[in-house]
Amino acid sequence: MSDIKLGIVGLGRLGRTHAMNIANHIPGATLTAACSIAEEELEFARVELGVEETYLTYEEMVDSPNVDAVCIVSPSGFHTEQIRLAIEKGLHVFSEKPLGLEIEDIEKTVEIINAHPEQVFQIGFMRRFDESYQYAKEMVDNGELGELTLIRCYGIDPSSGLESFVKFAGASNSGGLFADMSIHDIDLVRWFSGKEVKRVWALGKNAAYPELDEVNELETGAAMMQLEDKTIAMLVAGRNAAHGYHVETELIGTKGMLRIAAIPEKNLVSVFNEHGVVRPTSQHFPERFKEAFINEMKEFITCINEKRQPGVSAFDGLQGTKVATALQKSIDTNEIVDIPSLESIRS
Repeated sequence: MSDIKLGIVGLGRLGRTHAMNIANHIPGATLTAACSIAEEELEFARVELGVEETYLTYEEMVDSPNVDAVCIVSPSGFHTEQIRLAIEKGLHVFSEKPLGLEIEDIEKTVEIINAHPEQVFQIGFMRRFDESYQYAKEMVDNGELGELTLIRCYGIDPSSGLESFVKFAGASNSGGLFADMSIHDIDLVRWFSGKEVKRVWALGKNAAYPELDEVNELETGAAMMQLEDKTIAMLVAGRNAAHGYHVETELIGTKGMLRIAAIPEKNLVSVFNEHGVVRPTSQHFPERFKEAFINEMKEFITCINEKRQPGVSAFDGLQGTKVATALQKSIDTNEIVDIPSLESIRS
């Protein structure tokens, strides 16, 4: 069986992570093409990864006869258009989150994806492929926690990146704190519970950089969510963790509870020195979820070869953005927001 030939669009920090994984760690896959508007990124692809075809436009790349599938890691606002074009060209598609920024646009894209079941589509909710989260999911599915009553999620970026985000926020649209960051936690809530979010209430505060108020962005946000079976979910999202990259999840049920990464440990090392006893922590998402990124791309290639769809779908991307949009509306209006059911379009 010949390798699946992939083209990637977007070679920023996350794009480089995917590109290096495809080139070095994914059996049955070859990184054939890369697209970026930045020549230095294309040079990186050619020199460091041995990519044979590089393009300044996405349209040229998806027209290449040497591309079987695409990996979309471009800015969020381009995702839906690029997904649709690739699907229409007969290509398999892996797209980073979010699926898009506008619900109507996402719904149109989901319809096109569902109309081509012979082509594999996978969205990049990599936490589902993390060993610890998969272990916890198995416990929940086996009933070891009983009926879930509360899910609590923390997702906080390191403060080392906050200043650069403030500059970015003044010139670009991230989609908002919840769409940009909590989308992973929203997906975890739906994944663990098997239920949809019915009602949300969100709050936010800008303390280190009050100027974020002027561009309608948040440094720190929190939300309370009620699921359709009245299970409670709590989200904390932020961009100012002094100790590093902090992702933590707690599940409470009628028979017990568990916590995933209560301390965001980098490894099993304890350092004993003048600072006391210190446990090193992960400093960024490529470090914390290194294996999860590899595992999700392996699943994408396996699905193509086995002619099946992955467990994480375009519908999951739609629902995640639907909830994130409701959370932003709650911030803007200072009101509780109800979310209409989308069961009619579940794939």
